[in-house]
Amino acid sequence: MPRKQRCRWIDGYPDHWEFSPEEASDKEPVVLSLDEFETIRLLDRVGLTQEQCAERMGIARTTVTAIYESARRKVADALVDGRRLLIRGGNYQLNDQGTKNIMQKGSKTMRIAVTYENGEIFQHFGHTEQFKFYDVEDGKIVEEQIVPTNGSGHGALAGFLKAAQVDALICGGIGMGAQNALAEAGIKLYGGVSGSADAAAKALTEGTLRYDPNAQCEHHGHHHGEGHECGHHHGEGHECGHHHGKGLDCGHQEGDDGCRRHHGES
Repeated sequence: MPRKQRCRWIDGYPDHWEFSPEEASDKEPVVLSLDEFETIRLLDRVGLTQEQCAERMGIARTTVTAIYESARRKVADALVDGRRLLIRGGNYQLNDQGTKNIMQKGSKTMRIAVTYENGEIFQHFGHTEQFKFYDVEDGKIVEEQIVPTNGSGHGALAGFLKAAQVDALICGGIGMGAQNALAEAGIKLYGGVSGSADAAAKALTEGTLRYDPNAQCEHHGHHHGEGHECGHHHGEGHECGHHHGKGLDCGHQEGDDGCRRHHGES
């Protein structure tokens, strides 16, 4: 029986998730796992030694060497063969991301985060300085908390939300990189929403939130179109997760407190 792999700690999600050659290729993309990406970041960008990298990631130096060699081979394949490079999945766990002072979440609680500024939904996810958290149980908001973020950049913000055990995000404009980061974190996105943060959170719990599934930040190109009601189908419509009566389910998945393993990667 193979030995279970140790979880690899990473400091956060990247801001950029895909790299493509100038000319399109029909070759299979190269997939770089997040723990592989972390070794490249720590060794080649930050300049740590392999011993320091091993301590930071909570694994043996020999494991760092193996992960790093695999990562560099993949990057070489992408560059030499002109293949798309995707950053996805892996065997990792996020560091606490500065979330130690956030209220504890119940095992059957749905946690909604809203980009927040002076009672309104802040419209640029990557520059959000505050989130307002709403904890929902049995379809009702039972706790609220306003929390400062741990910095700007959508990778850092998505990591912060994941570490805070957020299940759903309501926001205004949001770029594709941020959408990829939230998808990796398992956070359901409701973009293109404006107005009162409290009203939007309440509407989401009731299944009536109107949002734009194609919402993007203006510099990424904004799509204007009919909004979608949370919990109602419009063709290929979008729903707010799973409903129990009018309430939301908790969004809790077994194993969320441990390593995330994606796409069958070990």
